[in-house]
Formats: sequence, structure tokens, C-alpha cells
Amino acid sequence: MDLFVHRKNLVRPKNVNAEETPKYVLSKEQLDYYDKNGFLVIKGLISFECLYTVKKRFLQIVNGLEDVGFMTIIKEPGLAEKGAKGQDVINKINDIHFDEEFSSYSEDPRLLDVVSQLIGESITVVHCMFINKPAGTLRHPPHQDLWYFPFRPADKIVASWTAVDRVRRDNGCLYVLPGSHRTHALLEHHYPKDSNKFLFYGVSEEAAAERSRVALPMEPGDTVFFHPLLIHGSGPNVSKSSRKAITCHYASGECRYVSVEGTDQETVAKEVETAAKKKKNLDISFKDSWHYKNKLVRGTKSNL
Repeated sequence: MDLFVHRKNLVRPKNVNAEETPKYVLSKEQLDYYDKNGFLVIKGLISFECLYTVKKRFLQIVNGLEDVGFMTIIKEPGLAEKGAKGQDVINKINDIHFDEEFSSYSEDPRLLDVVSQLIGESITVVHCMFINKPAGTLRHPPHQDLWYFPFRPADKIVASWTAVDRVRRDNGCLYVLPGSHRTHALLEHHYPKDSNKFLFYGVSEEAAAERSRVALPMEPGDTVFFHPLLIHGSGPNVSKSSRKAITCHYASGECRYVSVEGTDQETVAKEVETAAKKKKNLDISFKDSWHYKNKLVRGTKSNL
């Protein structure tokens, strides 16, 4: 079980304890907007220094200058088939929150200030990735992030998504369906024909009608926070360059694992378990695949 041995050697999280008064305080209007719409955009939240650090780290990793370690590099299948090389074939790097350079984002104090006001003072990073989205990348179909998570309650989970490069419609702009977190439970997901076929699930087109989608063009450092039941996705990159972003999912320490057996989520659970066995020779449950990679970053106790 190499995974367990490896984790014992990992540097444990820097426990960034919350102050009584957050340094970045959301207004009542912002909190009400998030509650109503399921997302909130904050302009210029992340500094240029942090963006430079994570972009540099990405390039070091994909160019083979640094050890991948616990991280997983995901390639864009269609581009790989066409012979693309280097960063031109890399879709994203997963599980980056144990890396000291990448964690400058996931543990950014201002970011955690906002997260604490949305889900509470005990904060656990459950997933973090750097998204490259090179030219020619397919769309990310409309989906709900809760589809991938075997823990609840949903209201105690939030994602941050920050533009590293300028984000526009032609390079794969993120879009959301405002209020969809309030009108839908967790919907059934499937693989659309025009998307990747490994964990790029999507809801039906009827549930995510084009007329209901709101595009979120963003400048570097702009950050959107969104609820895990919010339907969202991104378009294909039809520009001539990559579109870089960094994202992190946080869960409150109050969250607890739930069984997905007998639910629609059993589909993704079995796929994750099968992939772990095939690619890493790990016989690990869906729940444990999340348990062994979460990281407490604020507060002192978590049920996860």
C-alpha cells in the first residue's frame, strides 16, 4: 500500500488558525448574493505574487524539473492522440495541496477568510488542482461538484476558482447557472459525447439550458466561490494558447462521510476504485480515496 507509506512522509499541514476578525470581510450583500445565486465573484482577490508562484511551479512540474510526488498529471486525450507534447497536452495537475509552492494558493489567508465566512472556521482542503486547458481542449460539460464527494452537508462545502491567465469565451470561459443550487438536488450525471471520458461527467442538457448559463470572464487574480450543487461548466478552448486557472474545494470540519451505495453516485465511486486498482494497484474504497488526501488548513479538528 504505497499510498499509505507515502502519506506518512508528507509534511503535515500548516495549521493557519483563524483570527476573531477575518482580514477579508464579506458584506451582507455579498453573503446574500452567494446564498441566492450559489456563487460569488471577488475581483483581484489573489495577488500577482501568488499567481506567479503557482504558474512557475506548474511549468517546473510539466517540464520534469521537479518531482511529481503525490500529484497526478492529467493529459487531454484528444491532444495526446495528435502528438502534442509538454504543457500543450496537459489538462491539469490534481492533488497539489501538499506541495509547498501550490499551497501558497490553497492556504492563502485572504482566501481562507472568505471560505470561513461561507462554511465555518474549521476548514479542510479536500481537492486542489491547477488547470492548464491548452488550445484544442474540449468543453467541461455542465455538472455539480457534489457528484464526486462522499461527504455532506452540501452547504458546508465550497469551491474557489481563480483565473491565473485572462479568461474569455474563446479560451474556455467558466459559466454558471445562477440559483441552480437551490432548485435542484444532486442530479444524475453521465458522459456526454463531446467531452473527456474519465471523470468529466455532466448533467443533461435540459437541466443546463444554454439560455440559463451566465459566462464569467475573469482577469488574473479574480476568484469565484461556488456551492457544490451549483451547475457549472466551461467551454472548449478555441484560442491559440492555454487558459490557466487554479481551483480548490474546501469542506467544513463538521462534514461527515456518507455511503453512496445504492445511489446514482455509485457509478463514479466504482470508476474511481477501478482506476486506483488499474493505475496504482491500490485496493481502496471511494471514501478512503478522499480520506487519505484531505488536509486540515484552519481550525484544530475535522471529521474528515
